[in-house]
Amino acid sequence: MNTSIDACYSFAMPKIILNNGFSIPPIGLGTWHMKEGQDAEHAVAEALKIGYRLIDTAKYYGNEASIGKAVRESAIPREEIFVTTKLWPTDFFNPERAFRESFEQLGLEYIDLYLVHYPVPLMPTSIWKVLERMVGEKLVRSIGVSNYDIEALRHTLSYAKILPAVNQVRFSPFDFKQDLLAFCKEYDVALEAYSPLTRGIHLKDKDLKAIAQKHGKTPAQIMIRWCVQHGTIPIPKSSHPERMRENLDVFNFVLDSADMAALDVLSP
Repeated sequence: MNTSIDACYSFAMPKIILNNGFSIPPIGLGTWHMKEGQDAEHAVAEALKIGYRLIDTAKYYGNEASIGKAVRESAIPREEIFVTTKLWPTDFFNPERAFRESFEQLGLEYIDLYLVHYPVPLMPTSIWKVLERMVGEKLVRSIGVSNYDIEALRHTLSYAKILPAVNQVRFSPFDFKQDLLAFCKEYDVALEAYSPLTRGIHLKDKDLKAIAQKHGKTPAQIMIRWCVQHGTIPIPKSSHPERMRENLDVFNFVLDSADMAALDVLSP
């Protein structure tokens, strides 16, 4: 057992195997709005101590250097930590330079997952070819997309030699993208769920609270568990250790079919 992990989270979490054979942890930490410097460094260091092994950042977040520093300074072997960053649309004219800037900021031997942050109409296929070349150079292990709907994802699949491993989208019981989830499963693209807690907006929903009371869990844990049981990878964002612990503590109970059905219809 790694003694740097909180005792109550030393259990073995299941991992999801991506379409290229690499594995990704089933839950991660989002870092959007975490400030560069001590804020981000401390939050990520604490998350790694608690048991998180997936850390999600982006060039747009402005905290890649802090994320990389926290990962490098942890006592956890690099191969046990999965780091994601993203290509911002304003960098589409020179994606290789943007990738190498993120690579330098993180200061890691490789990036686990590099995503195209947003689809842009008429995005040239050359961008994806650059990402594929970075895979060939072993600078990144997996590449994927973010905020892609079915049409945008289908277009990428039509020309990609290396298929997107992940599509990261807003996803929760209150934003249930059922058709997109089915499409991703059909083409073996893992769906990663950002804002799985709806930024706290729906935590007092009466139906959600009833299911939480039934299981002796919090509404946040119910929403994250719902994402897990739909085969997605939730990446809730929090800088508070207690909330981090709460969000990770979702692998010791199961929502039954009635629970899932009730949650599935909360989306407008």
